[in-house]
Amino acid sequence: MDDRPRRLLLVVDAPSLLHRNHHARAHTGMTDRAGRPSWALHGMLRQILEAIDGFAPDAVIFGLDDRLASERAAFYPAYKAGRAEKDADLVEQLDRAGALLDALGLATLTPPGLEADDVSASGARWAVDHGWSCVIITSDRDAFAHISDHTQVLRLINGGISGSPLLTPARLLAMYGVAAEHYLDFAALRGDASDNLPGVKGLGEKTAATLLTQVGPMRSVWADIDQNEGRGVAATLDSWAAETGARRLGATVVRRLTEPEARERFDFNVRIMSGRDDLDLGLTPDVPGTPGLLPLDAERINRVVGYLDVEATTSLAVRVLSTDPASSASRHSR
Repeated sequence: MDDRPRRLLLVVDAPSLLHRNHHARAHTGMTDRAGRPSWALHGMLRQILEAIDGFAPDAVIFGLDDRLASERAAFYPAYKAGRAEKDADLVEQLDRAGALLDALGLATLTPPGLEADDVSASGARWAVDHGWSCVIITSDRDAFAHISDHTQVLRLINGGISGSPLLTPARLLAMYGVAAEHYLDFAALRGDASDNLPGVKGLGEKTAATLLTQVGPMRSVWADIDQNEGRGVAATLDSWAAETGARRLGATVVRRLTEPEARERFDFNVRIMSGRDDLDLGLTPDVPGTPGLLPLDAERINRVVGYLDVEATTSLAVRVLSTDPASSASRHSR
């Protein structure tokens, strides 16, 4: 039996890190050797170095948004409407991020018309298909739909990498009361105000979680509504209420789900929220030296990171990025 650890893919939602570091570090006014703003890029790189140092991945890929076209916005013009216009210094650093990461030898992917979220979804699928583990780093809750025995999500919060929770199926269940495989259904019922996506009217987080936990996935719920007028759904929810002493929900939930536009709203949200998991990541783990695979060349790291003009970060990058990953060391020791 092979008890070696599965190799690890780290998938980074680069725009998420850049946005957070822009707002947290803009007061520093940091610039690179060319005098260009670099605080968001530098902050992103420091966080990634910390993550790589802690997780020791075999490969790293950064998802980037296509900033010129959006399939979701074309389908739903109100998608993400209402968000504040991006600061010019942030836009400039978003535009430079891919070139910086590519120059280091780390893999990046900007899928045409799509977003970093789609790279995260495809990374999770790639890990399953190739027998790897995966850690997604993001502040976007949509990535929770990819949590599984193969994939964990490091949800960025104000404490940075070390202070952010690493979400597993068990931790997701504890947080939301819903199994990882039902999270997309849960999110579609709840909606997402940050993306301007209303939820199904009258169903909040707690009710949605109870519905999915007690009855099952929404395909089963819709089937009972279509074939049995929701009697099975109502009976199951009312039986749960009787056992736990909770308020009876059955008739109310079925009424909400059979209201005009309820299913249309749910299906619409699923379509917008679902990440594309079929993107070609371009990873070739059996070909040493190809983009994304660790370790990287120390001289290259020194030259590229050195351009940010922070000696301590350059030294850290050389140490972290030129070190063999944990699984590689394990393989070499056998």
